[in-house]
Amino acid sequence: MTWEKMLRPHLAALEPYQPIVPVEVLAQESGNTVDGVIKLDGNENPYGPSLRVARAMADYPFFHIYPDPDQRQLRQALEGYVGLGAEHIVAGAGSDELIDLLLRLFLEPRDQVINLTPTFGMYPFSTHICGGEVVEVPRDDDFQIDLAAVRRKLRPRVKIVFVASPNNPSGNLATQEQVLGLLDMGLLVVVDEAYYEFAGETVVHLVKEHPNLVVLRTFSKWAGLAGLRVGYAVCHPGLVKHIMRIKPPYNLNVAAQVAAVESLKDLECLQARVLDIVAERERLYRLLQGLDSLHPYTSRANFILCSLQGWDAREAYMRLRQQGIFLRYFSNPRVSHCLRISVGKPEQSDATLTALSHAEKEMAVRPK
Repeated sequence: MTWEKMLRPHLAALEPYQPIVPVEVLAQESGNTVDGVIKLDGNENPYGPSLRVARAMADYPFFHIYPDPDQRQLRQALEGYVGLGAEHIVAGAGSDELIDLLLRLFLEPRDQVINLTPTFGMYPFSTHICGGEVVEVPRDDDFQIDLAAVRRKLRPRVKIVFVASPNNPSGNLATQEQVLGLLDMGLLVVVDEAYYEFAGETVVHLVKEHPNLVVLRTFSKWAGLAGLRVGYAVCHPGLVKHIMRIKPPYNLNVAAQVAAVESLKDLECLQARVLDIVAERERLYRLLQGLDSLHPYTSRANFILCSLQGWDAREAYMRLRQQGIFLRYFSNPRVSHCLRISVGKPEQSDATLTALSHAEKEMAVRPK
């Protein structure tokens, strides 16, 4: 008996998630310096974290002590920001860990999760890891949720639906009516508000009235803490207790907790940066509209999805990579003709537009 034969079959055959890679790796691959790379593939905050974060971490005296397993200081600090008490909040090593924990809590083998495609790839990936099955329900041509199509897929083994709002990669919001419609179906509805701060709209106020609603958020985007992995869930206090029971005791490291708390103390600075990113998103959208054979979709997040009409998205993606400009390409057939561009600093947008304009002239098949 070898270890290969002892592997769980569904995991042995699992297709890995396709993550983005660090800037130093991108620099090496493209033959650039780190400073020469334009990294617009991960929806990261180009301005980084609050300066208070580095100072607080430098001054913190207890890195040799295990972190608080109950995350008391962070959960209490989040009360005012979220608008609900700490009993409604549990933190994780990014939203990814909380997605995994929720699936572990609710899925028996072959239970089903509705995936509103195209959307964030961690939902099906984590579902498969937990032994569940994915039921794909395509969004409509405008990437809106088709409630009637969801209802047609309801079966006794369907337990959870994930709703990214704003959706990744399309950037559009789910309406409150759509979320309420899903809640009325009796599913656990997980609304992933990773980009909430850039949209300014939330359904977190529905949590008290709807015990089957979970809202996920993260410090990765608005607070510039993607590398420290800090996310949190807002949900019914009873569900919080179950998540706390099954999570690794010290899942959120000390540095992450210190950084998140300090970020919440510097909201004026961080929210000003969010406004800068939103303003740049709107400027980038207008610039992208100026390319004849490229169609940008309106976005409420910190990225813009663009449809390339008459030229190959993957080839354009590879051409820009060779120039040290990294965008996001998706093999999903619904968006394989698209590129997703994270909103960076104005000079990064300008360089990307110049590169796209040159690629369009060389590659596009223009109508006569």
